[in-house]
Amino acid sequence: MITSIQGTLTAATPLRAIVELNGFGYEVNVPVTTAEKLPVVGAIVKLHTHVIYREDAQTLYGFASPAERDFFRLMIENVTGVGPKMALTIMSRLSLPLLESAIRMGDIALLAKCPGIGKKTAERLIVELKSKVGGDTLTASSEPGAPAAAESPRSVTRDAVAALIALGYKAAEADEAIRRSALALGAGATTEALIKKSLG
Repeated sequence: MITSIQGTLTAATPLRAIVELNGFGYEVNVPVTTAEKLPVVGAIVKLHTHVIYREDAQTLYGFASPAERDFFRLMIENVTGVGPKMALTIMSRLSLPLLESAIRMGDIALLAKCPGIGKKTAERLIVELKSKVGGDTLTASSEPGAPAAAESPRSVTRDAVAALIALGYKAAEADEAIRRSALALGAGATTEALIKKSLG
């Protein structure tokens, strides 16, 4: 099993990255939330990967952190009707902290807002994954763009998103604003700094 790939980023779109390694160019499918964290073309990049083998193809999926890759695996292995394409769509719409929070809280409405996800699929996500999604048992990695602080990075992000929602933002908008702030501020951003940046 290929669990990670590190090489030169030669091309990137919101859903794909081409990583060149030892003369080979590997096409890696990524969610938008990972694409946002990719370095500039020509830089070295490391993605945590999951490979799906089929009779007619081998498809490589890449993520900014092991926690995101593991969540992708959880969805495709445990939730009926959720395949790799749908799992990537879900992870492109919402960040991992917000996804985990929505599942723990049973927020069907938020999950159902992901493109292609109806109420039934949202319910299945909650039923199948609620017991498997813990607090911060999986530590987010300190990949470029991921906040790292004394507090758990995922709790910092969750708290900042919750604060924006309390101020009247819609959940998906708050999540996107905090992701952008985290990228701009870099590692070590506090909850307060993320909120201020988003509101500024």
